[in-house]
Amino acid sequence: MSKDIIEVRGAEEHNLKDVDVEIPREELTVVTGLSGSGKSSLAFETVYAEGQRRYIESLSAYARNFLGQMDKPQVENVEGLSPAISIDQKNAANNPRSTVGTVTELHDYLRLLYARVGTPHCPECGREVGEQSAQNMVSRLLELPEGTRAKLCAPVVRDQKGAFEDLFDDLVGEGYSRVEVDGEEFDLTLDRPELDENYDHTIDVVVDRVKISPDARSRITDSVETALEEADGTLKVILPDPAEGAAETLGGSDARATGDLADGEEDDGATSDRIVVELSEDLACTHCGIDISEIETRSFSFNSPHGACPECEGLGETKEVSEDLVVTDPTKPLKHVFEPWSYDRTYYSRQLDNVAEHFGVDLSTPFEELDESVQRQFLYGTDSRVHFEWRTKNGTREKTERFEGVIPNLERRHVETDSDRAREHIEEFMATTTCPACEGTRLKAESRAVLVDGTSITEVNEMSISDALAHFEGMEENLSARDRKIAEEILKEIRARLGFMTEVGLDYLTLDREASTLSGGESQRIRLATQIGSGLVGVLYVLDEPSIGLHQRDNDRLLNTLEELRDLGNTLLVVEHDTETMRRADQIIDMGPGPGKRGGEVVVNASMDEVIDTEESVTGEYLSGERTIPVPDSRREADGELTVRGARQHNLADLDVSIPLGTFTAITGVSGSGKSTLMHDVLYKGLVRRMNDTDVNPGEHDAIDGLDDIETVRLIDQSPIGRTPRSNPATYTNVFDHIRELFAETSLSKQRGYEVGRFSFNVKGGRCEGCGGQGTVTIDMNFLSDVTVPCEECGGARYNDETLDVTYKGATIADVLDMTVEEAYDFFESHSGIRRRLELLKDVGLGYMRLGQPSTTLSGGEAQRVKLAEELGKKDSGETLYLLDEPTTGLHPEDERKLIDVLHRLTDDGNTVVVIEHELDLIKNADQIIDLGPEGGENGGVLVAQGTPEDVARTEASYTGQYLRDLLPNVDLEGPRADRDTAAEQPAADDD
Repeated sequence: MSKDIIEVRGAEEHNLKDVDVEIPREELTVVTGLSGSGKSSLAFETVYAEGQRRYIESLSAYARNFLGQMDKPQVENVEGLSPAISIDQKNAANNPRSTVGTVTELHDYLRLLYARVGTPHCPECGREVGEQSAQNMVSRLLELPEGTRAKLCAPVVRDQKGAFEDLFDDLVGEGYSRVEVDGEEFDLTLDRPELDENYDHTIDVVVDRVKISPDARSRITDSVETALEEADGTLKVILPDPAEGAAETLGGSDARATGDLADGEEDDGATSDRIVVELSEDLACTHCGIDISEIETRSFSFNSPHGACPECEGLGETKEVSEDLVVTDPTKPLKHVFEPWSYDRTYYSRQLDNVAEHFGVDLSTPFEELDESVQRQFLYGTDSRVHFEWRTKNGTREKTERFEGVIPNLERRHVETDSDRAREHIEEFMATTTCPACEGTRLKAESRAVLVDGTSITEVNEMSISDALAHFEGMEENLSARDRKIAEEILKEIRARLGFMTEVGLDYLTLDREASTLSGGESQRIRLATQIGSGLVGVLYVLDEPSIGLHQRDNDRLLNTLEELRDLGNTLLVVEHDTETMRRADQIIDMGPGPGKRGGEVVVNASMDEVIDTEESVTGEYLSGERTIPVPDSRREADGELTVRGARQHNLADLDVSIPLGTFTAITGVSGSGKSTLMHDVLYKGLVRRMNDTDVNPGEHDAIDGLDDIETVRLIDQSPIGRTPRSNPATYTNVFDHIRELFAETSLSKQRGYEVGRFSFNVKGGRCEGCGGQGTVTIDMNFLSDVTVPCEECGGARYNDETLDVTYKGATIADVLDMTVEEAYDFFESHSGIRRRLELLKDVGLGYMRLGQPSTTLSGGEAQRVKLAEELGKKDSGETLYLLDEPTTGLHPEDERKLIDVLHRLTDDGNTVVVIEHELDLIKNADQIIDLGPEGGENGGVLVAQGTPEDVARTEASYTGQYLRDLLPNVDLEGPRADRDTAAEQPAADDD
């Protein structure tokens, strides 16, 4: 075997048919083919899985006990394997504490930077604080111009009431004669001050008066040490006639010059021509009397109690009872307006009766008609005491007290109750809000007050990747020589990671963005950027459609990144449908020729030109242009519109946008332009809140007009359909319910008294108890990989023998689950309900899939299309708004054609279809395009263009339009190709 290839022999994982394939090392190889043709089975379940398994097996048996085992894939042999790293679409960071900064390790470097060169400031007054030794203080004093006069004082009293006669006696006894009281100097032996004990006073003992000179070093040192001992580690330096720059030389936590007085101080003239500086041995603000904890790296971690905001415990959010959820319909009468309080409950009815009587209002009065002050007092408590009177078994009871208020009552009970049920009930009326203590920054005040180059770590976290990169460029020039030396390597690492993030098109993300809110494509590109930064050589990287979620404008940057990884000496195996990626690949492995049972073979393994010349390759036909997805002959006209007004969530810039009803609309724009925010947070949640009266909190916006023209809204997003082998296409689409009803209606079932539940493999009765209805049994092999074998009792059929006695048209329930969608469609030809659902699965390109195939074995494209088929199987009146998030994910152009036909059919039935999409073949089929941008992040959220694909293609400011021009006929715009190329290359030029 050549050392230049990875050789796979006899791969039979899933639908692979004894596949032999050679993958060139240190090259970029794309694995493509129809959905279900075996791409992921080859790349991930075979090549990557075997690489991981061999690595784990190389460890000791003791270590393998802790790491777990990987199953050996169904393959005869794989030779030439390198250490393998998978970069897939799964978003593993569901923890709300994970952010873009933490998953990229950028936050770790930021914490180190701020801990080592950060300058602490007082969180109250903002003054710089510092920890200094006596020797350091002396050195700073000696930096003053020679001849400068200075008083070295010990601040013994600070803003305290009293006459302090005993203190003055003690000071005289200790040999001190001079003090400054409230800024005025006194000689205790001649003119002792008489102080009003009812006022606050500040007393400083004058330890020494010196002229600064190198010869006075010894004297200054003794005086500083004496002052520090007398004032518990604090020294006050007073310069009666300071030279220019003296305040900057000394610094300290309380440097005040002419007219620069602390809050609350009055200018009595005594400090008008002098500077007062306080220095401390401790890290503390001597002005506010606040001790500052030692600055460490953990001080900037919101996952540590040393750095986390104590109010929200580092989450940046708190839960509190929401007025909007407590009063969802202010038109309801006062008696029934408070959703958490039922008037049927005696306690609540008594409270409302008495408070209503107190204000002289009727309980049948609509809440919105009450005076605003009365509404507030019902919600938050009365300003005055209320007379409560109620009857008990022992007679009438009375008391007079303030009414607590509905919202304070709920908040108190949420904290005090021991009942989980009561707490969960109250939480239904609580909304997540930004923590008021830290304003969502997650860190405590002391940590937020540490600055590097005048900027706090929370301000850096709020920056986008591109802004952060600009912020750290050249920062060394603003640091002292000492700090520059310390920060040099840290800044280098920070800039490198920010640069890698920019290279993969994620420059619009902010560092404090929660990782759980990232799309699969964004998560994958973050991990890709991390791998570039690692600088590893000789690694096998297996990637799952890295182009997903990426606009064509940014695709070149992604491909450049992949080539950079390859040129380092790594091997890239990429599952991909993107034609541009295939054109830049060194090798293409086209799987097929069909999906499912008709796939699992290598159609061609060669360069792109050879793939195009292969007649059997459907991929080659699309690459050559021989087969294309056509542009519709006409565009539908809207029969109404749904208008979103004033959308301001995240980066949406007070957006007004109208969605035409009865049409097929695509929302487009570069990554981070606001597409998902508009669809998910504002449109979908806003409609659900208004139409279903739920407690969903939509994104910030003013209104949504036109609700009367739609009956319901359905969102089909990228969430998975199931995580266990018990879930399958038949159960998810409810086809299995109808099939079980058919079997329960057979004569043998009626004779034996079998109900529908008898034919479920999830409950006892009809299932095989040997495997619990799973059809397989997993055998624990201790430190070896667990082995999954067919169940001995049922042979993998899932059911017991008695259940398998029942047949429908000669087939058992197990036989039906083993049928493909196409086979089942023909088998149930007389049952319209089953055929309708199976037809939907066929229409979305899943005719090859077995009804009982475990959902855990479905590819991403297959899972999303099952979900689409399930949604389409629901009854609708023709006035449904369907919202889809990148439905072309994982689809080959041939499968995409089928999906487009389904979406057109949905729209023709009188529904409205809105999709978020980057795939141009689908976009050109839309009736309308809503193009957001122009950039991502804070530079996005604006409506760049709206209209037909032709209209958008004529809009020069639209990146989407620039790429559409080559695909649409009759678009009159001079030099479209040149314009597009110039605009497309501009971001790369900026990066350079």
